[in-house]
Amino acid sequence: MAGPTTAQRGERQAQGSSAARPPHGRPGRDGAGRRLWLPGRGAMILALVLAVLLTAGGIWVLYGSSWLRVERVKTSGTRVLTSDEVLNAAAVPVGAPLISVDTDAIEDRLRRKLPRIDAVEVVRSWPHDIGLKVTERKPVLLMKKGANFIEVDDESVRFATVAEAPEGVPLLELASGDTPSLRRFGADRLLREAVRVTGDLPESVAPHVRTVQVGSYDSITLGLEGDRTVAWGSAEQGEAKARALKALMKAAPAAGHFNVSAPTAPAASGS
Repeated sequence: MAGPTTAQRGERQAQGSSAARPPHGRPGRDGAGRRLWLPGRGAMILALVLAVLLTAGGIWVLYGSSWLRVERVKTSGTRVLTSDEVLNAAAVPVGAPLISVDTDAIEDRLRRKLPRIDAVEVVRSWPHDIGLKVTERKPVLLMKKGANFIEVDDESVRFATVAEAPEGVPLLELASGDTPSLRRFGADRLLREAVRVTGDLPESVAPHVRTVQVGSYDSITLGLEGDRTVAWGSAEQGEAKARALKALMKAAPAAGHFNVSAPTAPAASGS
């Protein structure tokens, strides 16, 4: 018997391909006979509409509803500053959507209005709170200004003026007048050198320092409690000078004057 003609074979193949394609939105089968679901255009439109509605709903919850709005502002980390001072300077918009609060702007306001603040972190605490985590500057030196004192931190920043000297912070006595050292280096540079010395002091000595006298770049003298003095010299070789001073004070505890300006040849004198 003669087989099917070429035209007949083509017609059967076309019919088979048509049968393998299920109508839109109806189940079909893959090559292994497994059932498939091919979504139709209506299902795709429905999914898109649902996605848009969910997105719009989420935006409304974040920005338009009363569920996620700022109700409380909390502060932490303050030592000298009061909570009210921080809150007033921060000016957090209570009642605004929590998501819309500009945390960078709040940080900038706090640093600008309260120079005592060294660092601040503004944190959203869902669903209703803003937290202000403050780190205050700590004075390492004081500068006399009339009846008041200017506080200077370890970065040589003059950040606050206070009426009473904080306990345990040495007073800077900077050379005055038209001295060669002032003309060459300037008062700001000499201040930085004095701050540098305070950072190198041994922990056992630092609490006993009452004054830091800067006669010139190469002549820095520490005044200790009990009328004792330390000739430090310049701020160079600070670690070596700290070690020499610590050993010298241990070897000659009754001495009244210590000289570590040349740390390889320290000396003590007086009693």
